[in-house]
Amino acid sequence: MKFLKNPEIKRALLCFLIISALFITLAFLLDLRFGVLALVFSLLFCALYLFFTARRYKRIEELSLTLDRILHGEDRLSFDRAAEGELGILESQLYKTTVRLREQQRLLKEDKIYLANAIADISHQIRTPLTSINLLLALLEDKRLSPDQRSRLLAELNGLLSRIEWLITALLKMSKLDAGTALFKPEEIPLKDLIDSAISPLLIPIELKEQTLTIRAQGQIFCDPALTGEALSNVVKNCMEHTPAGGHLEITAQETPLFSQITVSDSGCGIAKEDLPHIFERFYKGKNSDDKSFGIGLALAKSILQEQNGTIKAENKKAGGALFTLRIYKGVI
Repeated sequence: MKFLKNPEIKRALLCFLIISALFITLAFLLDLRFGVLALVFSLLFCALYLFFTARRYKRIEELSLTLDRILHGEDRLSFDRAAEGELGILESQLYKTTVRLREQQRLLKEDKIYLANAIADISHQIRTPLTSINLLLALLEDKRLSPDQRSRLLAELNGLLSRIEWLITALLKMSKLDAGTALFKPEEIPLKDLIDSAISPLLIPIELKEQTLTIRAQGQIFCDPALTGEALSNVVKNCMEHTPAGGHLEITAQETPLFSQITVSDSGCGIAKEDLPHIFERFYKGKNSDDKSFGIGLALAKSILQEQNGTIKAENKKAGGALFTLRIYKGVI
């Protein structure tokens, strides 16, 4: 009987035996029959106490062995007894705790796989422009280059360095968003001001491609102007790049009692059907993407909006071209 090694059981049993001995002695002094009856009941009670204590310790030992097997990697959960009482409650709590730990373990494994894939993608994305930079540097060492050729190579080199800088900055922002450490400074601003700020860096590229841009906006939006403007800029940039020269871009914005909405549409070729479910995935590049695309701009836009109680949706217009809908809700959705 292992449970007799328990000091609490020993003390309880000792107290019971002392009290029983006193009552049995008193009963024998009063009457022999009372003494025999007290002795029988005391022995019976002691036997039942030891029996149920042994059963309880057996269940505790089973729970301990089950937990030990789980800690050593056994997949099957064997907390299958449905019982009331303290041990039943303990078993139920152990089962819930084990399920939570299993879920956390699964999520940690998924995070490790995601991290490994992300590192591989980042390495690939950076290696490509670095290879081009090495080739350009080798060409620049040629003393026979004319000033015009050298200027062209230097301009191309500067563009590649800018791409790497943008990628690293975007990845750092996404890491902060994923970790929940990004600092948002929301304020209420006119939708027109947000749009003007977001498209300002794109006005020259749009003009060079001879594209037309129409903006219609009214109402306010409560958001972080800098980050939300960057998200919108990434969406507009994507539409601009997938719209041919002479095409048309349109941005409309409005405020409703529930949300503030911005839609961006273009007159390009639209989004391929197989690309639609994946267009906001990190490092995903659609079939119509060019070689300069990292596949990160739309993913960053989605992360920024989600952190501000917002959503983003992509679809194709019936008349042709892509349509992006950005919303930031005024309450929890």
